[in-house]
Amino acid sequence: MSNGNGIAPNAKRLLWAGFAAILAAGIGFGIRGGILANWGTDFGFTATQLGDINGAGFTGFCFGIIIGGLLCDKIGYGKLVIAAFALHVLSAFVTFSASKGMAQDTAYLVLYLGTFIFAVANGTLEAVANPLVATLFPHNRTHYLNILHASWPAGLVLGGFAGALLGGSWSWKAQLALFLIPTAIYGLMFLGQHMPKSEASVKGLSLGEMMKDVGLLGGAVVCLLVALFVKEALGGMLALLLKNDFFTGPTWGYLSWGVGLMLWLAVGGLTRGSIGAWLLFVLFVVHALVGAVELGTDGWIQNITGNILTPTQGKVLFVFTSAVMFSLRFCADFIEKRIGLSPVGILLSCATLACIGLNLVSGIATFGGAMGALVVYAVGKTFFWPTMLAVTSDRFPRTGAVAISIMGGIGMMSAGLIGSRGLGYAKDRFVGEELNKADPAVFAEYKAEKPSKFLFFEGSFGLDGSKLGAVNATPRESRDAKQTLVAESNMKGDRRTLVADSFIPGTMAMIYLLILLYFKAIGGYKPVHIVPVAEQTKPAGAT
Repeated sequence: MSNGNGIAPNAKRLLWAGFAAILAAGIGFGIRGGILANWGTDFGFTATQLGDINGAGFTGFCFGIIIGGLLCDKIGYGKLVIAAFALHVLSAFVTFSASKGMAQDTAYLVLYLGTFIFAVANGTLEAVANPLVATLFPHNRTHYLNILHASWPAGLVLGGFAGALLGGSWSWKAQLALFLIPTAIYGLMFLGQHMPKSEASVKGLSLGEMMKDVGLLGGAVVCLLVALFVKEALGGMLALLLKNDFFTGPTWGYLSWGVGLMLWLAVGGLTRGSIGAWLLFVLFVVHALVGAVELGTDGWIQNITGNILTPTQGKVLFVFTSAVMFSLRFCADFIEKRIGLSPVGILLSCATLACIGLNLVSGIATFGGAMGALVVYAVGKTFFWPTMLAVTSDRFPRTGAVAISIMGGIGMMSAGLIGSRGLGYAKDRFVGEELNKADPAVFAEYKAEKPSKFLFFEGSFGLDGSKLGAVNATPRESRDAKQTLVAESNMKGDRRTLVADSFIPGTMAMIYLLILLYFKAIGGYKPVHIVPVAEQTKPAGAT
């Protein structure tokens, strides 16, 4: 018996349990974005190092959601919820062991590991929530997946508000501990609940059959990102832990790409050489861009707007845009059914607005102007993530929980390895260039000890986090000429970073336009359902 639009009597309870689970992730992420400056000041981190730590909040998610997605139909959702709960608690213990006065390398490792474990927990939960809601509400996936993911901006609102309200009086550890409240809530809401399996699992499809639409094409996307993780993130972490440069050298790089190749060959074996669906491959690629621009930017936006205006205004603006996003995610059904935009049409509109919005934000000068610019950006980024999951569920039901879990993993891995780290590198590069151009002597005094690097970009020096933190902590009216020059260069670099960031949604808009034209050519966008084997083999004319 269905309950409303759900196919199970406890459908709404499970929806709100998933909401609480993602809320915990959003609160932790929102608070962490506000305490990056504390970590920079306490431990002397550069923007690139902070981007690496923040990026661990995405890359760990990838492993949680992909492994969870592969296992959820086999071991059941309940066991994954228990594992995620334990990992959330463990992440708190690890992160809170960092303390002021600790050696920078040790603090970096502790904060990186704590953030990574937190992200694995988040990914494991989303491996449960996404396919669960897609299964519970098969006739209105876009609407209910947007409601589920309204919890993310709700968490950002609560986390950002906590940072703005408590940042001056509470320690960063006390602020971050607030995510444990929704953690306890989702644990209680999931406790003892029966959870249905996906359509593909019910129809008896094996993991190999579920993976066929992913195939070698889709597998190449995720395996490339995993290889990049092993090379950059894991290699850097092992180099710090073991004090060995081998893990940052060329041999480790070759081994990393070898890991990616072996995983890709394993996908080929599991799917018996299936090439995969070209549309799913394109969706995977564009979702990597979604992760980079939405979550990567979210991790830096309050820091950037706080530098351009004031730190408090940056936090308020972050809360404001997250509130806009939260409200709009309840409107997906209205936009799809009343306005008549298909899910792909929604995505095209969002990418266009996000590109325009980031360019507008780069030019802000006043709080009111910033609110207007950020509304455009907030509307643009609102529907990306859940609507991409809905399109994948609609068009590739044979993949069960696998494809949307891989898609979520790709988005998060990209956010950590490309979005967060890339924006951190861009900030370092552009700020350093601006200060060096204004006064090479001041730049030499304030530049970081080591150059920043990102993928194949390297050789650019950012500013020392402790020295920049001291400038930011000095009231603007009390700064001397040198400090004013550093602050102005920091602001100009941030503006250039946002302009560079806007090219990502611009590229996405072009891809969505091509997908929209494809659906128009084949008669329009329609959900696909699995045809039972018995019906596939019926002779012509049979009833």
